[in-house]
Amino acid sequence: MARLLRTGLNAGGEAPRVVGGQGVYFELSDGRRVLDGSNTGGPLGHGHPRMIEALREAASLPMVSEGWSWKGRDQAAEDLFEIGLAGEEHWAGAVRFCLSGSEANDVALSLSQALTGRRAIATRERAYHGLVGLSRDVTVQPHWHGGLAAPASAGGTRLPFPNAPVHVLPPPEGAAWIHPAEARLRGDEPLPVRLAEAPAQLADSAAVILDYTQGGYYHDPDYQDALAGMARDAGALWIADEVVTGLGRSGRPFAFQAGESRPDIVTLGKGLGGGMVAVAAIILSHEVVERMKGAAWQNYGTLRGHPLTMAGVSAYLRIMRDEALLARVAAQETRFRARLSEIAARHPAVARVAGQGLHWTIELHGPSWKQWLADTPEAPVASRVAGRALELGAVIGTSGEQTSLFLAPPLVIGDAEAETLLAILDEALLVADRAHNAATAP
Repeated sequence: MARLLRTGLNAGGEAPRVVGGQGVYFELSDGRRVLDGSNTGGPLGHGHPRMIEALREAASLPMVSEGWSWKGRDQAAEDLFEIGLAGEEHWAGAVRFCLSGSEANDVALSLSQALTGRRAIATRERAYHGLVGLSRDVTVQPHWHGGLAAPASAGGTRLPFPNAPVHVLPPPEGAAWIHPAEARLRGDEPLPVRLAEAPAQLADSAAVILDYTQGGYYHDPDYQDALAGMARDAGALWIADEVVTGLGRSGRPFAFQAGESRPDIVTLGKGLGGGMVAVAAIILSHEVVERMKGAAWQNYGTLRGHPLTMAGVSAYLRIMRDEALLARVAAQETRFRARLSEIAARHPAVARVAGQGLHWTIELHGPSWKQWLADTPEAPVASRVAGRALELGAVIGTSGEQTSLFLAPPLVIGDAEAETLLAILDEALLVADRAHNAATAP
């Protein structure tokens, strides 16, 4: 009897059984070696020698809770500011480490409510910010909302109750490639028209939280700067959720740096620990730190800032700098943007491609993301494409959706591996083409 309660990103299919990994490859229980093409938590791939060395040295350190001072935690903060936040000292004030991106977002939103005295929160369509507390409330996609997907005979689909009211703003567009029919469906309204209701929505919001990858919507500098200005005018804080994009994946230290505005709060996770320790962080601006003066921020976690995780943070930041990962990602972005546009144009099943750095979404024609269909007896088309890709030698993610695929390989991926991954995607999309052609045949 299986005792582990499992989950999976590829709805409707069995997750691959991983037994090992090296570099940009997974080793599976059936003896195969497959490309890791979709793993936002593993910027260095698997088994990076410098990370192993750092964590081996840290394994003998004492267990120090967040309530005690620890030199390694101070050093990790210094490394974050000196390497990750270099050039951003004019606004970045202080950092606090957390356990996960969900927790970091919940902490940031809770602090925003305390500072502003407001309860509501604003986010954008198709957002995902986590599965706990307020971070769950601003997760708009229903299949990541912590509920139960079930047929009517088993009680039907059930979502948890919210903690706070949420305003959902229109998203940025910014597709690298879009099918003409999809473009007509989405329209092309100017930014001021799309955001016309945002000032009223922000007027009673504690904060607006923006991420830069979820649901296939990526960074748009004009969109960011417009919302940041509206938030400031309305007295709401702006939180940049950089849990996925921060410290490398966007091809710059932070995705928000493409815009002129700077956040009140930034949240980090996933890659912050190099993929080898579970760690996150919340960065506060100088202005927010000043607003907190004279108050005790009673927000404590026993295992936050653990010596082992702090060693992982410092090691990853130094590897990112020493191996010039940002330049490598920026170069790969050019490749992925061009090749994915070519691939999309050849496949009638593809509706849209968007991305930045080394995070890309391929959206297929099919059911709306608003329909939570994880309880269907047949595997979704995205999962079938991912299954074919695995047969061909690469792991491609689906985020549990019916029609979305995403690529997020390790930041250390080489040119040959990148071309192999793209070629496998190209071949696997034939599965979606057959399903699309059958569904649209007269």
